[in-house]
Amino acid sequence: MDMKIIENKRIFAFDCKNECVAEVEDGEILIFRTHDCFDNQLSKEGSTIGSLNWDCINPATGPVYVKNALPGDVLKVEILEIALGKQGVMCALPDNGVLGSLVKKESVKRLKVENGKVHFNENIVFDTNTMIGVIGVAPENGSINCGTPGNHGGNMDNKRITEGATLYFPVFHNGAIFSLGDVHAAMGDGEVMVSGVEISADVKVRLSVIKGLSIETPMLENDDICGVIYSHEEIEKAVFHAVRIMNDTVQKKLGLSLNDAGMLLSAVGDLKFCQVVDPERTVMMCIPKSILAQLF
Repeated sequence: MDMKIIENKRIFAFDCKNECVAEVEDGEILIFRTHDCFDNQLSKEGSTIGSLNWDCINPATGPVYVKNALPGDVLKVEILEIALGKQGVMCALPDNGVLGSLVKKESVKRLKVENGKVHFNENIVFDTNTMIGVIGVAPENGSINCGTPGNHGGNMDNKRITEGATLYFPVFHNGAIFSLGDVHAAMGDGEVMVSGVEISADVKVRLSVIKGLSIETPMLENDDICGVIYSHEEIEKAVFHAVRIMNDTVQKKLGLSLNDAGMLLSAVGDLKFCQVVDPERTVMMCIPKSILAQLF
């Protein structure tokens, strides 16, 4: 059977009412063909921020309906491969990002991406740091635009969402209603200037359903760490809940008291700031795999 390629259908909000473009089997591998966060509107030389249709920002390809996924289950998403396009784009915008108050004039930069390198200018070339910015399921209630993260996932802009990572999402609706997009050729923690190296891509994933397990917020594993991802408009509350949930996980998995689990996290855990520029800020509390071998 040919692998499904999900393309030519994008959403701009996560919503259980979105029409699914395909049904996929539990455990199926498929490819999502994505546009960049500007919906490829800035790809051509001469295109400007002023020409953007702001209703078409942060598109996610999909959604797909995952058979066997029911409310209360967990959707497991294994990121198998990310194949980048050949050109990325970045921007600086007044009143956007950490330095937005200092930016007086918008600018757009197009960057060649090839052979695992990003060509920032004639003198600066750096390695790609490929990651997925927008990924998730339909939220429990209402519609959430693709620029906003939450416990459904969305625009988490976590640079550890890359090849080799496994994500876990709470399922709120039949079929999970899963989409992804907003790939970056590179992005630093924080995404402080409001854009990474935005780029189109083909993303290969395996989607599986876990029964008998319930989680509150997206979680992540790779070869090195286990992590809890949390988003909130107040970054202090995002930090609190990410640490709280990881503390609960460590207590259960390692048989520790709340105090001992907290002291262990204080000794070996890492608190990562994923992005601080979206309507809700996103952090991840991590613990090494050498201490916690697996989340579940």
